[in-house]
Amino acid sequence: MAIGFTLLDGTTQAIPDRSLKHSSKPRVLTAKFGDGYEQRLADGINNIEQTFSLAFNNRTDDDIDDIVAFFDDKKGVASFDYTYPDTNASGGETTVKVVCDTYDTTFVNDEFSSCSATLRRVYEV
Repeated sequence: MAIGFTLLDGTTQAIPDRSLKHSSKPRVLTAKFGDGYEQRLADGINNIEQTFSLAFNNRTDDDIDDIVAFFDDKKGVASFDYTYPDTNASGGETTVKVVCDTYDTTFVNDEFSSCSATLRRVYEV
């Protein structure tokens, strides 16, 4: 599987620019005591919140329209598979379930546009 995700037509792969960003933030419950002592505990089984910031710069208007239509169709609710580079995984890639609840379009000129999106990893059965 290639980096990115498959659009609504089921065959076209949306491949983001090379400048994609993967952020992780562990959720931790902390109890603070006197003299600077504290206890920490992971908040839940899947306590690492992950986000992926993607950019699709200077693409044809048709390409950006297809990407935005995909995000519109998911409505920030339906999850989809996203594959990202991961040198620790066999094959150098990892696929996770994500939702996209933030995306925007920049109109570059009459024929080209750009889109940026933030994908949030979700854990589902």
